[in-house]
Amino acid sequence: MTSLRERLNASWGWLLGLYTAASLIETIFYSQLLAFTPLYLPRLGVAETDIPYFVGMITALANAIGIPFLPFWGALADRYSRKPIIIRSFVVMMVAGALGFLASNVWVFVAARAITSFALGNSGLMMTTLTERLPRNRLGLGFSIMNSAAPIGAFLGPLIGGPIVDRFGFPTLLVVNTVLLLGVVLGLALGYRDEFVGRNTGPLLRMAMQSFQILWNSRRLRWLFPALFFVFGGWMLSFTYVPIAVTQLYTGPEPGKAIGLVLGASGVTTLLLSPLLGALADRFGQWRLLFIGGVVTLILWPIPAFLPDIWSFGVVWALLNGVVSAIFALSFSVLASSTTDDVRGRVMSFAYLPANVGFTMGAALGTLITRSSVFNVFPASAAMTAFGLLLLYIAYRQPVLAAAG
Repeated sequence: MTSLRERLNASWGWLLGLYTAASLIETIFYSQLLAFTPLYLPRLGVAETDIPYFVGMITALANAIGIPFLPFWGALADRYSRKPIIIRSFVVMMVAGALGFLASNVWVFVAARAITSFALGNSGLMMTTLTERLPRNRLGLGFSIMNSAAPIGAFLGPLIGGPIVDRFGFPTLLVVNTVLLLGVVLGLALGYRDEFVGRNTGPLLRMAMQSFQILWNSRRLRWLFPALFFVFGGWMLSFTYVPIAVTQLYTGPEPGKAIGLVLGASGVTTLLLSPLLGALADRFGQWRLLFIGGVVTLILWPIPAFLPDIWSFGVVWALLNGVVSAIFALSFSVLASSTTDDVRGRVMSFAYLPANVGFTMGAALGTLITRSSVFNVFPASAAMTAFGLLLLYIAYRQPVLAAAG
């Protein structure tokens, strides 16, 4: 008679549930950091006029430091085991949350946010493990369930966190998140057995560099990744500064709640538009819908800069964020179809790289263009999207070729 632990270890549904819960809590944590950092900075001694600069600098730093390490996490997982590398990311977030709570000045808080960059690289490893555990006829269902955690967490985090920040302060929210992340670490450590054993004995540096070689050797991927960098860089530029824009349009006593509602509404539209755009892409073509969605966002991007009140701003931002989020989800399918079976796994391990680079590039640019007005980010996002669409068209015209690696 098998024990409960053995039955859980053999259950793909249990593993899917663990990974989905972990992804949900991770997204809640990140969305709350992005939403409420502007409210917390004045309590750390940052002047009101310097908040846009610090928000951009912190966000860029929190993504840039960890990007060069992305291929090494995959190489370490291939060499040894995936489970410790997955758990590593949640330990890093837990440490960052605790350090953020203890921060007595802005530079300690900056260090806490920078530490989060070393948590990158867990989603690809979780999806790879699920690929081996899920039945073939449940793979699409499993991926859709796990990846639904991101949009759900993106609107739940600010909605739940706003009232807590208004009443108890941002440090209290960091304590709650740290405890939740501790639960994730324990759940992943004790909740399943990792059956994958690394067999690759090559040098780690060579294994990591081979991943970049694969991307460079494909003409389509050489254009596609920069295109997505600019498209999502424009998105991340505006996304980073939306909380500040909300505080400038809203003059009431509960700014945390206002930020939560605006970001929460955008999360709801993401849940509605992403599956709709995905279904249309299945019928009319992935690239066609990617271009149509890109043109729609290009038209919408400048509008928030001219809106006079929080309500109209919230409606337009919800629509904008929903469309761009749907394009982001569609980009995974376009990436997968832009390479061949022999290297698709290693290419997909970089699937989140455009968003990570976009956060860095957009936030860094924001430190410059927000000096006169935070609303400058919206026309700037339009310009970045336009350039990204041009590169996207060039990528589309390139052949799909196998890349030696």
